Amino acid sequence: MATSINSCGLGWKSSSLFAHSTSTGFNLISPSFKPKPKFSLTCSAASSSSDPLLVKATRGDPASRPPAWMMRQAGRYMAVYRKLAEKHPSFRERSETTDLIVEISLQPWKAFRPDGVIIFSDILTPLPAFGIEFDIEDVRGPVIQSPIRSEEGLKALHSIDLDRLRFVGDSLKLLRQEVGGHAAVLGFVGAPWTLATYIVEGGTTRAYTTIKSMCHTAPDILRTLLSHLSQAIADYIVFQVESGAHCIQIFDSWGGQLPPSMWESWSKPYITEIVKVVKKKCPETPIVLYINGNGGLLERMVDTGVDVIGLDWTVDMADGRRRLGSGIGVQGNVDPASLFSPLSSLTEEIQRVVKCAGPRGHILNLGHGVLVGTPEEAVAHFFEVARSLKFDTHFQNTTANDPELVI
Repeated sequence: MATSINSCGLGWKSSSLFAHSTSTGFNLISPSFKPKPKFSLTCSAASSSSDPLLVKATRGDPASRPPAWMMRQAGRYMAVYRKLAEKHPSFRERSETTDLIVEISLQPWKAFRPDGVIIFSDILTPLPAFGIEFDIEDVRGPVIQSPIRSEEGLKALHSIDLDRLRFVGDSLKLLRQEVGGHAAVLGFVGAPWTLATYIVEGGTTRAYTTIKSMCHTAPDILRTLLSHLSQAIADYIVFQVESGAHCIQIFDSWGGQLPPSMWESWSKPYITEIVKVVKKKCPETPIVLYINGNGGLLERMVDTGVDVIGLDWTVDMADGRRRLGSGIGVQGNVDPASLFSPLSSLTEEIQRVVKCAGPRGHILNLGHGVLVGTPEEAVAHFFEVARSLKFDTHFQNTTANDPELVI
């Protein structure tokens, strides 16, 4: 049965994708925080026809089906992970030990064969490498004992010491070897605003009152912190790419907690600066930007310079496509709760999302991470359905007909 993609009200043309500028017009990096990395932060990778399907999708290349992976792909919903966590109860041990990182990252790859294998890590992992120590407690989660809220606190910061992140680089190299060319190896980072919320608040928060107040009461201190984070994270991304990551996702997890005008001032410029630096050094590396609760920010996200925008499940995929335009890729956005539904309902939802996203520049994913307690058979079904989808090849080299999804 062939189902027209126009059922989502979309018309598609074979226009060149991803031709947007990465210029920001901002000079955000404080001269007092010049990096002195011990690695040569340059990338030599070039695009190739042998690139994994996910990488091709980020460029908008013709594809027979959408590539698929899941945020929080490895973790507590898998029995094999819970068994390993019993032997290694410390999350930081699991996420900062090369052998464990590789083993956990490969658990969903071995079980489900996704098109992307993301490193098992945390957005806070690089913090100690530039002067911010943290702990992760069972009940409270991340805890930063010395929050930065003053000029005195800024003195703890230094340029990122990538030697302290060798376990990340070594893990990515091993994952690249293990996966080969069968899937894309994904690295990731936290956006400066999101990292700053932890650093300023001292841990997880639901109100963000301290950092939001600093926007008005101590803007210079906050901007200096954000600038330093931008520089450190840009170097960290290049390090991940040099180590083997095909693609990088930036998580601005708490960017959606800002009013759109504040996101424009306090998050967007720093993401844009990171992308500008990375694209200069690693022009062929695709970058995905995900913001939880991004329905009010979509149009503002486009000119950050990223290649793909992740949609959470509260945004209709067809509406998201219309608002973003054809010049940028999309990722998502099946509701994670759909994996608790009957498998037939899950199938229908996957098909709906793919039809609305269209045949080019779409990475199939959830609209947020896999939920704890998600049945593993539902995750397996998600990827089985993804692999079964086929785009009718007649549209690949013509603009005369609308593309069709063959189910």
